[in-house]
Amino acid sequence: MILSCQNIWKSFGEDTILRSASFHIEEHEKAAIVGINGAGKTTLLRILTGESRPDEGAVTISKGTSMGYLRQHQDISGEATIYTEIMSVKQELLDMEKRLREMETAMKDAPSGEYDGLMESYSRLSSEFERRDGYSVRSQVTGILKGLGFAEKEFSKKISTLSGGQKTRVALGKLLLASPDILLLDEPTNHLDLSSIAWLEGYLQTYPGTVLIVAHDRYFLNRIVTKIIEIDQGTVTTFDGDYTAYSQKKAMMREIQWKAYLNQQEEIRRQEAVIAKLRSFNREKSIRRAESREKMLEKMEVLEKPSQAKTDMHLKLEPRVLSGNDVLTVQNLAKSYSGSPLFAHLDFTIRRGEKVAVIGDNGTGKTTILKILNGLVKPDEGSFVLGSKVQIGYYDQEHQVLHMDKTLVEEISDTYPQMTGTQIRNLLASFLFTGDDVFKRIRDLSGGERGRLSLARLMLSEANFLILDEPTNHLDIVSKEILEEALRNYTGTVLYVSHDRYFINQTATRILELKNQTLINYIGNYDYYLEKNQELSRRAAGEESAKASSSAPSSQSRLEWAQQKEAQARERKRKNEIKKAEEEISRLEERDKEIDGLLEQEEIFTDLQQCTALMNEKAQITEQLNALYERWEALSSEEE
Repeated sequence: MILSCQNIWKSFGEDTILRSASFHIEEHEKAAIVGINGAGKTTLLRILTGESRPDEGAVTISKGTSMGYLRQHQDISGEATIYTEIMSVKQELLDMEKRLREMETAMKDAPSGEYDGLMESYSRLSSEFERRDGYSVRSQVTGILKGLGFAEKEFSKKISTLSGGQKTRVALGKLLLASPDILLLDEPTNHLDLSSIAWLEGYLQTYPGTVLIVAHDRYFLNRIVTKIIEIDQGTVTTFDGDYTAYSQKKAMMREIQWKAYLNQQEEIRRQEAVIAKLRSFNREKSIRRAESREKMLEKMEVLEKPSQAKTDMHLKLEPRVLSGNDVLTVQNLAKSYSGSPLFAHLDFTIRRGEKVAVIGDNGTGKTTILKILNGLVKPDEGSFVLGSKVQIGYYDQEHQVLHMDKTLVEEISDTYPQMTGTQIRNLLASFLFTGDDVFKRIRDLSGGERGRLSLARLMLSEANFLILDEPTNHLDIVSKEILEEALRNYTGTVLYVSHDRYFINQTATRILELKNQTLINYIGNYDYYLEKNQELSRRAAGEESAKASSSAPSSQSRLEWAQQKEAQARERKRKNEIKKAEEEISRLEERDKEIDGLLEQEEIFTDLQQCTALMNEKAQITEQLNALYERWEALSSEEE
C-alpha cells in the first residue's frame, strides 16, 4: 500500500464535502476519482498533496514516496522556451553533463599527478549519468512534447506567449518527465486533442508508478484505471474495475438501495396506520399494543433516501418544425489564416436525422467550420446551402453567445420575452439553478454552469439543426449522460465537434475526420472509426487490399494501388534506415565498451597522450550515439 486515507472529514461553512472518507491505493495501481461537479474531487486531491488540511482524519503516504500534482489551471510564466522549461526538470542531469564536459577538457592538460584523481571522478560521474538515463533525456523530452501535441517548430515558443491550455500541457510534460512515484492528475485530457489523448493513454498504461486521476472522460478511464473511487454526497465508496464496471455495479447497488428504502418506508407507513387504528379503539390493551409498536419504530434504523441516478437536470431537445431531407450542402469550402491553409476543397452533405461528429487534431479548423456555418466567419472560397425550413441552434464552447453582464433571468427573458417569470424560474431550476443563483451575473458562473445555461437556451430554441462546439466541455459525467440521452432521442439533425470519444460513441451516426486539410468520411460511431482507421493504416503500410488485386481496376483503384506502392516504398526505406542506424549504434556501443576496457589498463591510463586521445574518441562516440538514438526513435515513431 502506497497511500491511504482514514476517516477524512472536510467542510466549507455548513456544507460537508467529505464524510469519514476512507480508501487506499496499492503501489503501481491506476485509479480514478469520480463524482458530479462540486462533489469534492479536487478538494480530495488537495488534501492528499497537503495543500488543504482535513477537519478530521489522516492521510498516510509510504516513507520516501515522491508525489506530482497536475492542477486544472496553471500559472507558470516566464521567458523560458517550452523546451527549456520542460528540460529544467532534469537540471541536475544537465549540470552533471556540463561537469563531465569540463572534466574531459581538464583531463587533456592535467599533470600526471592529478590525472588519476580526475579520471576516477569522471568514471564515477559518467556511470551515475548513464544510470539515470542522462544520454536519452533529450529524446525523452522530444517524445513527450510531440506526444502532447507540440510541433518541433513550437519548442522555441516562450511560456509567456502560451494560452492556458498550452501551459497546462507544458505542466503535464514536466510532470511526466519528473516521473514521481505517485501521479495525481486533475482533468489531464481537457486541453488535449484525440491523438494526444491516445498517446497519454499509452504512456500512463506503462507508467511504472501509481496514478490517481480525476477525469470526466469515460473512454480514457476505461482504458487506464482498475479502481474507481466515487464521491457521492460526501460518502466515498471504492469499486474494483474500470468505469463501465463501476457504472454497472453502481446501477445495481442503487436499485437494491431504492428497493430497501421503499420497502422500509412502506413498512413504516403500515406500522403507523396500525398504531393509529389501535389508538382509535381507546382501550387499555389496544393502547399498550400501540405504544409497543411505537417503541419498535423508534428503535428502527431508518435508511437514508438514496441519491438519484442522475441530477435533477432535465433536458429535452425537440424541433418546432420538420426540416427538408437535405439539411446542409457544403461545396469547395476553404479557409486560411495568415497565409497558412486550414482546409481546402471541402465537400459534404448532411441529411435530416443524422448525428455527425467532426474530429481531428487541435488547430486543424474544426471550430472554424462551425463558425462559417453560423455566419461568424467568412470562408476564403466555397459556399454552403441550408435546406428547406432549417433552423439552427448553436452551442459555442466559449459561450460567446451568452451576454456576460446579464443575469441568468435577464439572459432568458431578453431572448424569449414571451416567457413569464415563473416559467423562467422553473426552466432554470430544471438546469440546477435555484434560489438566488438565478440573479448571478453570467461572468461569475463556472464553466460547467455556463454550459448548463447554454443547454437551456438550446432547448428553448426548438431548432431542427443543432451545431455544437465541444458540448461536453466542463460537464460532469452525469450531465454528459443526460445530454447523450437527449441527443439520442432528438428527431432533428446534429453536427458537432468533440474530443470526447465516449460521447461520440454514444451519439454519432457518422464521423468526419479533418486531416491533411480535407475531410474523411466514416459511416458509424467512434468504435467503427477506430476499426476503419486502423485498417487504412495497415493498408498504407503495405498490406494487400481487395481493390488493389482486382483484375480490372477502376481509376480510383489504380490511384489506391499507386498510393499503396508508394507507401510500401517508404516503409522499405524506413526499415532499411532503421537497420543501418541499429548497426551503427551497435558498432559504436561496442567501441565505447572497448575504450572503457582500454582505459582500465595501466599502460593506457598512465600514458597521458594515449588516454586523452581515447577520451576524445569516447566523447565523439557519445555525441554520435545521441544523434543516432534520436534518429532511431524518430524512424520508429513513424510506424506508430
